[in-house]
Amino acid sequence: MKIGITCFPLYGGSGVVATELGKALATRGHEIHFISSAMPFRLGMLSERIFFHEVGTMTYPLFETYSPYTLALTSKMVDVARHEGLNVLHVHYAIPHATSAVLARDILASKGLRVPVVTTLHGTDITLVGQDPTYKPVVEYSINQSDAVTAVSDYLRRETHAHFDVPGDIDVIPNFVDTVRFRPMNKGHFRAAIAPGCEKVMVHVSNFRPVKRTADTVEVLARLREMGVCVMLLLVGDGPDRRACEERARELGVHDRVRFLGKQDPVEEILAVADLFLMPSGSETFGLAALEAMACGVPVVSTDIGGLPELVIDGETGLLAPLGDVDAQAMAAARILSDDALHARMAEACVRRAHDVFGLDAVIPMYEAVYDAVVSGVRV
Repeated sequence: MKIGITCFPLYGGSGVVATELGKALATRGHEIHFISSAMPFRLGMLSERIFFHEVGTMTYPLFETYSPYTLALTSKMVDVARHEGLNVLHVHYAIPHATSAVLARDILASKGLRVPVVTTLHGTDITLVGQDPTYKPVVEYSINQSDAVTAVSDYLRRETHAHFDVPGDIDVIPNFVDTVRFRPMNKGHFRAAIAPGCEKVMVHVSNFRPVKRTADTVEVLARLREMGVCVMLLLVGDGPDRRACEERARELGVHDRVRFLGKQDPVEEILAVADLFLMPSGSETFGLAALEAMACGVPVVSTDIGGLPELVIDGETGLLAPLGDVDAQAMAAARILSDDALHARMAEACVRRAHDVFGLDAVIPMYEAVYDAVVSGVRV
């Protein structure tokens, strides 16, 4: 099957999922055409079954401030679908991708070509941005006009039905992880360089947006140090809250126990030396970064909000704590880091759950079933 995939190319969950999906589908014999404004962050080298089509916008004085990217994306989708013979368009994130795809599908239909649209909802396109009155009518229409809609968690499915007039079905297809790439590995030499001595290592990965509450990880670190837990914190990623995190670390006197590593593609190398993964997010519809940590055998301490309880089984693969309660999060972290037997049990459970429930072989066939259905016209 020839599948067009559109996503944001930036460092974020929806783009990562879309890119990894395309790569996994290609290994299963499908031909994948990425259609985006830039090369997706996780795409790397192209292959004989993976192609990239860049969306360009017209240079014109009127458009210097207000570039009509949505229309340019629509035109690119039409062009790629016609000349590459796409069977389906799969768009990740409702804004603006679903809108462009629905319009592209209708343009193609006017030329006698049928290319159904699958829309995958990821999070803030529903829980935040999509509910803004500026966008809500368009988002609602685009979802309802899609030939199939999926959501990455049951929580997100419920939120969509609660806040939008969407009478149709939404299939829950969870995020997934490549358990060949993300797996427990012995990286003792790297650990010795990062955390010399007896230190435990905590890791947080995000785009440092306010909703991720990255500064809470620094608060947790400070409390653990007060408890006498010898621990370091590795912060992976970058974004608007990085400076605030750096300043808070200095204020709390733990700046020498924090390493800011910036954006990293081989994040599995860092997770391989982690003892604990922190996710204090204020909104999380799934928690892909936590899943990748689990696949590496790293227990998780996260907030108990959104879709995280569907991923992190409290007391089994990690511990859940209330949003904003850094004391509770620190206590949970201390419990795992200070009990080797508990840590070992959780690490084993993390790997097992990541492989059995969220591995490629468990999830990718779900998407293939959706493609088969829309192409055959079952869901139209």
